[in-house]
Formats: sequence, C-alpha cells, structure tokens
Amino acid sequence: MTVKTTSPDETIETSLLMGERILAAQGNPWVARKWFGVAHREARRRGDAEAAARAALGLGGLWVHEHRTVAGAAWVRVRQRDALRGLDPRSPAALRLRVRLAAEDDYQDGRHDRVLALVAAARAAGPPALTEALSLAHQCAMGPGDTALRLELARELIDEATQTGRRSDLLMGLLLHSADLFLAADPLAERRLGELRGVPGRDGHLAVSIVLDAMGVMLAVRGGGLARAETLAAACAERAAAVGDVNAAGWYGGQLATIRWFQGRVAELVPVLTELVRLPMFSVTDHAHLAGLAVATAAAGDRCAAEGMLARLRTPGLAALPESASWLLTMYAFVEAAHLLDDADAAAEAYALLAPYAGLPVMAGLAITCFGSAHHPLGMAALTTGDLDGAVRHLRQALQRNLALGHRPAAVLSRARLGQALALRDGPRDAAARRHLAAAAQEAAALGMTLPAGARSDGAAERVTCRRHGHGWQLALGGRTALVRHSVGMAHLAVLLANPGRDIPAVDLAAGAGTPEPAAAGGAVSAQPVLDEEAGRRYRRRLSELKAELDELEADGRAGDAARVRAERDWLIAELSAAAGLGGRTRRFADNGERARIAVGKAIRRALDRIAAVDTVIGGELRAAVRTGFHCCYRPE
Repeated sequence: MTVKTTSPDETIETSLLMGERILAAQGNPWVARKWFGVAHREARRRGDAEAAARAALGLGGLWVHEHRTVAGAAWVRVRQRDALRGLDPRSPAALRLRVRLAAEDDYQDGRHDRVLALVAAARAAGPPALTEALSLAHQCAMGPGDTALRLELARELIDEATQTGRRSDLLMGLLLHSADLFLAADPLAERRLGELRGVPGRDGHLAVSIVLDAMGVMLAVRGGGLARAETLAAACAERAAAVGDVNAAGWYGGQLATIRWFQGRVAELVPVLTELVRLPMFSVTDHAHLAGLAVATAAAGDRCAAEGMLARLRTPGLAALPESASWLLTMYAFVEAAHLLDDADAAAEAYALLAPYAGLPVMAGLAITCFGSAHHPLGMAALTTGDLDGAVRHLRQALQRNLALGHRPAAVLSRARLGQALALRDGPRDAAARRHLAAAAQEAAALGMTLPAGARSDGAAERVTCRRHGHGWQLALGGRTALVRHSVGMAHLAVLLANPGRDIPAVDLAAGAGTPEPAAAGGAVSAQPVLDEEAGRRYRRRLSELKAELDELEADGRAGDAARVRAERDWLIAELSAAAGLGGRTRRFADNGERARIAVGKAIRRALDRIAAVDTVIGGELRAAVRTGFHCCYRPE
C-alpha cells in the first residue's frame, strides 16, 4: 500500500488557495486567517518570497484595521513589511502590499491621502490590486467631509466588479455604496440596499451579511420598533462574536446606546459603557463610546464623572479629534452631555465644528446606527448657549429632515425639543410650543419613549418660580431667568408665586404676611405694620454704617467697592420708604380692603413692568397668570 505524502510546496499552495477562497468567496477573514498563517510559516521556512507575500496580504483580511490590539497589529505589519522587502518593487504583489500598509497607516492617523495616492498606480495594474485599493481607500475616507469621495470610490469598485466578474467585488461595491447613500441621507439608499440583498449568494459572504444585519437594526430603530431592534442587535452581535469579528462588541454597544437613548433610559448604560471604553478592540479613531459615557453619567447625576469625560475629549482640543466614521456620533453625544451639564462653552465649541455638516444624518460606521439629523445636536448646542432663535431654526430643520429619513424616534425627540425651544423663546402659552409638545408626548407614548424632562408636556403648566438673590429677586421659567431689584410689588409677587392657585386677600399682602391667613369675618382690616419697629431700627442703624463706609471708599477711590455698598444702601432706603408714611410714621393698613386693593394692585403692576423689561417671556407669562383685586392670585394654566 502506497501512502501519498504532501510536499511542503503543495502545503503552501493548498493553504493559500483555501485562505483566498474563504476570504473572497465566503467573506470570512477570521477562518481564512488560519490558512494564511500556515502558508506564511511554511513560505518563510522555505524562503518563498511570492508565497510569503500572498499569505501576508491575506492576513490583512477584508477590512482596514482588523487587528485592533497593538501587538496583533504589529505582528501583521511586520510580516507585511518583511514580505515587501523580498519582492520586486514593480510587481503587482508589491503594489498590493504598499496599498495595504498605506491604508493601515492612514487609518491610524485619521487620513486617506497616502492610500489615495496609490489608487492611481493600482488603476494601471488592474485587479485585484485596483479593487483592493478602492475598497481600502474607501474605508479610510469615512469622515463626514468625505461623502463625495466615498461615492466616487464605491461606484468605481462596482464598475470594476463588472469587469472582474468576481461576486465578492460586486458585493463589497454595493455594500459600500449603500452605506454611502445612507450616510448622505440619499432617498435612494434603501433601493440600493434592496439591490444588494437581491444578489444571488450574498448570504454566503459572511462579512457582507453581518453588516447587512447591522443595517437592519438601524432601520428597525428608524421605524420606531425599539424592542424589535434590540432583539435584532443582540442576534447580530452574537453572530459576529461567534466568528471573531472585532466589531461585534462596539457595534452592539452603539446600537444598544441608540435604543436606550430614544427610550429615555441612557443612564442605565453607565456600567456597560464603562467596560466598553476600556476594551482594546475599539478603533483608535473611535471616541463615540467615551462621549456616550459622558451622556450616561450626566443623566445618572454623576456630574463629576461626566465633566471628566468631556475634559478628556477636549484635551488637547475637540477640533483635534479625527473626523472618523464615528465622529458625528461623538459630537452628538458631546453636545447632549454639555446640555445636561449646562456647559455653554463646550456646546459652542461643538457647534462650530458641527455646523458644516448640518445636512447629514448622525450615523456611525457603515450605517449601522442612526441618531437622526445633525440639525438636532446643533439645535441642542444653540439651546445650551442661550441662542433660542438658532435653536428653533435648527430644531425645525431637524424635525423635517428626520421625518424625511423615516426616523420616527428622532422626529419625536426633535419635535419635543422644538416645543421646548419655542416655549422658552415665546413663552409656555405659545400655541406652536404647546402643539409640538402635545404631539411629541402622544407619539412618544406610542413608541415606548420617555422624553427628557425639559421637553415633556404632562398637562400641567410650567410655573414661574421666585427666590431672593442678593438684594433682589431671581425669577425662573423653564430655562429662562430674570433678575430684578427688590420692591414692595416684588414682595407681593413672591407670596403669590409661592402659593400658585391660592386666592390671597390684598390686605394680607399689604400687611406683609408671608403666609397669609384668611381675613377676619366681617371686614378686611389689618393693623400690622409693613415693617416692624425692630426691623426699622436695624435698617436705620445699618444705613448709618453704610454712609460712613461709603464716604471712606469714595475718598480712597475704590469705585468697585463703593458701588457695592451704594447698592445695599439704596435697597435699605427703598425698604424704609415703602414702609413709611407722611412724616416718616410707620404705614399701617387700618382702612377697609379698598385701599389695600389699590395699593397692592399698583405695586404688583409696577413689578410686572420691571420684570417684562428684563425678560418679555417671563413678564408676559406673569401678566397673563396673575390676578389682582380684593383677592390676588397666580394661576398658571
């Protein structure tokens, strides 16, 4: 019996053919890598430079940056450079290795110029050098400013596929082109995706099939099926992890964050995102999970941690972050974290960087997740900086573009934020603000979404609040604030605002009662002084001290300190004047309620005029909600 033995040359060739078939035909770089490893060891041992080069190329896989750990990437890079040194520089294999090495270097640096420079040489060489160069160059040009370039490269790859006749080239070209159309918000994107799904045998190409599954998750989120999207995301991640796809954890984390964001449950992801940002499998140009963790920690109330995340992203500067495939998503999360932290400077910095890409959707990777129009984070940045006109303009655009994208959750969120911005700009009684907030609340309930606190319409009118602030008063309505100086009318308003919906007798307000008691039966008479005698003595004693202090400060030329003292002096004088009658006698309201009604009404109207001069929205809301007369009341509707 004769036993056939396999020669080393046959072992090398068999391993190479198996690896190349599994890589190209089956789209499985993870299994193919094992065959290329065997071939490379044998080729190196026998000094076969051509075979070593083929194996080194195969070890690179289908995607750029497949080897994420520093050690893993270095292991492949060293073998590819070593193989290149053993080849004729003019050979097609040498060109293919130079393309691969340039692409890896460009991707690490957030560039694409070096690999693009080699595409021209690859055109002269033809396939497979050209098809590889086009695909790798496309993968290096995933920034939001590279849309036109990517579309050109993908179309050329499809054209080349019709020449080579290789199904793998066609699948890759159609996949990249479909992703490009989604990233550009092109209405033909789903049509191109349908064409890809119709290619015979596309399920047999594992790499393409996994990306298609991930795109299916994105489309499920857009359609509003958040629970279904979560199920699909888990299945896609399990399938990708089973074959060793390094993108499995990152893609699943991004998709789950998208779902939880629209559900209003992003704070739940703090433990998950904390683990993810420490994994070595993420691309060196990917900062989206760090920005996502900033949002999650801010939403969870951990301000210190959230501020730390934003500080890391801003060191050495937000503009220094490479505009990668996840850059728009990073900016979206950064802005939302800045809004939760009320960090206007951070929001303004992100706004300037995002503005050129307002027309794009916020997506990541090969269209594997989508947060809606980039006008939304621009609107939120404007809202955070206090530019209410800008916020309304961007959020209107975001709503329209999200509707055009068919992104139901993003449209609901943009509608809610638009209602919030309109209410802040035009007042909570604004008809358009109420309409948008009510519609958003109804749509959110249908989709299982919980809207942010500031963008909810729960049927209760937003109230104006009031508190002492130094020698004056600070009024707040939603995100608006107004500072006004103290007056008798402001003191009356403070009581009304602290007791919304409650009728308070004017005589009690005139008497200075902070917690009014019902008027005595049979009359509205109060003999309580507006300012008690002990308080009056303290005020006058302090006035004497301030006069001496002011004289000294003015003599020394200390204008700033003098202004502070003068402001306190003027406040005390106003207090004493409001409490005194003719001849400096303490004023008492011992007459019937008519005098109290007139005096209180005038004082409140003067205070409302002062508030409206500072903030027309808060002033308008109070004018509409405050009632004066024998009984006064603040009734927010």
